[in-house]
Amino acid sequence: MFETETKYYEENKAALREKYLGKRVVIVNDQIIGVYDSDSEAISETSKTMELGKFCIKYIPVDPAEEYHRLHTFL
Repeated sequence: MFETETKYYEENKAALREKYLGKRVVIVNDQIIGVYDSDSEAISETSKTMELGKFCIKYIPVDPAEEYHRLHTFL
């Protein structure tokens, strides 16, 4: 699940860090469809137009040594 989104994130991690540092990005397939300050905001806003389980949220850490986490949405 979310292989395409994870691959997109990994391949674009440096560019995403430059643009979205400290934010949560919502990825669908190989596109960023939203940028938010928190996981709850990302879920709340994205679920207004997209079904849970159809989008992936990635955190862009401020500190590169900080381990990023993945928050997938499930039905």
